[in-house]
Amino acid sequence: MTDATCPSGRSGRCGAAEIPPNVGTVPYGGAVDEMVLVPARGDDPPEPPDHGGAARPPVPPRPPLGPALSPSRAADFMTCPLLYRFRVIDRLPEPPTTATARGTLVHAALERLFDLPAAGRTREAARALVMPEWERLAAAEPELAALFPDEAELASWLKSATAIIDAYFTLEDPRRLEPAERECYVETTLDSGLRLRGYIDRLDVAPGGDIRIVDYKTGRAPREAYEASALFQMKFYALVIWRLRGQVPRLLQLMYLAEGEVLRYSPDESDLLATERKVAALWKAIERARDAGDWRPRPSKLCDWCNHKALCPEFGGTPPPLPEPALPGAGMVRTT
Repeated sequence: MTDATCPSGRSGRCGAAEIPPNVGTVPYGGAVDEMVLVPARGDDPPEPPDHGGAARPPVPPRPPLGPALSPSRAADFMTCPLLYRFRVIDRLPEPPTTATARGTLVHAALERLFDLPAAGRTREAARALVMPEWERLAAAEPELAALFPDEAELASWLKSATAIIDAYFTLEDPRRLEPAERECYVETTLDSGLRLRGYIDRLDVAPGGDIRIVDYKTGRAPREAYEASALFQMKFYALVIWRLRGQVPRLLQLMYLAEGEVLRYSPDESDLLATERKVAALWKAIERARDAGDWRPRPSKLCDWCNHKALCPEFGGTPPPLPEPALPGAGMVRTT
């Protein structure tokens, strides 16, 4: 699964150069299927992002097992504890934006693309999926359709989503890929009782058993100084896979589709042990904030894009009263 276009070393940033070699599929074993794909006992598992996959059967409620954390919510707390509170404790609604809707649409089209026979996974076939996937998403969520008051705005936005699909084909050839899993829900429980869970865009398993974790991004690629933050999500997923399968994934691959860049990293056990320690420390900080009711804002440039800026004390707002009891669960939100 290595790519000669990557810089030497354990990590590298690549552009749209040589198409990487095929990564074939190896089915998971039964024991792993039970641990990965059967919803965890406890609070209902987070709803999967709606990217056009097959309908999932309803899951009966089960006795609670304890706290859970996803990489998105972990990133929220590291960015701003008050944002974590708004999303997890208060569960404040967040309307979709054109950017998040574009990410959802692109993910949906790419997932549908792999439903086609390998020879049919062409750029033209992917382009043809954009409109039907948009119509399906808009019918399911009227808020999405409301983002575009006229046909001209919608047409321009659909063109931008199609351009991202086109850029995907400069990074890899889907005709040479057979993913083992797509939109795969994974969950494991640490010795502390904390459950780590999330949805992985794509898992590739080579004939020799090497695992590649792939995540699609439709936003901008981070500057090199911020690559470590971008890779935290991928190391989180790698930790979950390692704990489930006893195998460290060979490659973590972040695909920044809009910019035609790929960030790759090859983790080892020491990386994942360090990630586990970081997650454990982060959860202790979340518990301290919960117990003290102290969810402090952390102002940054990201505040300008926050849906809850009007409620933030840093900008003259007042957060709503804390609900009782304030349980720090971890919902799932698609980030682009």
